[in-house]
Amino acid sequence: MKTETRACDEELWPAVAAGDEGAFGRLFDRHSRAVYNHAFRLTGSWCTAEDITQATFLVAWRRRDAARLVDGSVLPWLLVVASNAVRTEWRSARRWAALLRRLPVDRQAVDDPAEEVAQRLDDERRMSAILAAARRLPRAEREAVALCLWSGVPYADAAAALGVSEVAVRSRVSRARKRLARLVTDENEEEQ
Repeated sequence: MKTETRACDEELWPAVAAGDEGAFGRLFDRHSRAVYNHAFRLTGSWCTAEDITQATFLVAWRRRDAARLVDGSVLPWLLVVASNAVRTEWRSARRWAALLRRLPVDRQAVDDPAEEVAQRLDDERRMSAILAAARRLPRAEREAVALCLWSGVPYADAAAALGVSEVAVRSRVSRARKRLARLVTDENEEEQ
C-alpha cells in the first residue's frame, strides 16, 4: 500500500505543481488525516490541530513548486510544514497572552462558555500530559518522536525530511524514549 501511495504522490505532484486543484484535492484527501493527527499530537488541541492542518495545506499549495518528495511521498514534507506551523502558533499564542496581561482587568476577554465534548476534553488532557513531558526533550528529539513515533513516518523518510542521517534519527528516537520513560516515572512518583 505504501508503494501505491508513493507512486500516486509522484504521479500527482507534477500536476499539483502545475496548479491542478483536483490533483491537490486528491493529495489533501490522502494525507489530511495524518497531518491532522500529527498536529494534534504536537498541540494537544483538536481545534488547534484543525487550524494547523488548514495552514499546512495552504502553505503546500502556495509553495507547491518548492515541495520536497521524500522517497516518492509528500507526507514527510507536509509533516515538517505542520511542525513549523505549530511553532508559529505557539509564538502567536505567547504574544497574545502577553498582550492580554497588559490590558486592564475589566477589559480582559471572557472565556468561551461553550462546553466541549467530553471525549475531546479527555483526549486533550491526556495529550497535554504527554506534551508536558515531550517539551522537556531537546528539539531534535521532539521532532524525531513527532515524525517517527507519533505519525509513523519511516526513519529513512524522517531523516530525509529533517536533513540528517537515518542513524541520527534512530539515535534521537532511542534517547527520547529513555528520557520520556524517566520523565513519566518521575511524574508518577511525584503524584503519589
